Amino acid sequence: MKLITAIVKPFRLDDVRNALAEVGVNGMTVTEVKGFGRQRGHTELYRGAEYVVDFLPKSKIEAAVSDDLVEQAIEAITSAARTGKVGDGKIFVTSLEQAVRIRTGETDNNAL
Repeated sequence: MKLITAIVKPFRLDDVRNALAEVGVNGMTVTEVKGFGRQRGHTELYRGAEYVVDFLPKSKIEAAVSDDLVEQAIEAITSAARTGKVGDGKIFVTSLEQAVRIRTGETDNNAL
């Protein structure tokens, strides 16, 4: 099992969710986050004054998937989130030692 964490632009969230559903990812957790990468934020004008926006709004998607779905899920996220511009996001994949469904006590792949 793997935990896929993707940081994407907020307006791409629905596309990513639909793409993951198409490849068989059953559930996910979405969090509104702020951050920056190489672009280090940007400057904006507000009422004639220029100010720096250090942290940009992003959506963080976390999905636990079985090993056989990892590559399909990564491809689905990549194709749905890509705009070709700076700040499209990142995908992180980490090993998941154990998963337990609280209601039934099912473990590992059965809990996903």
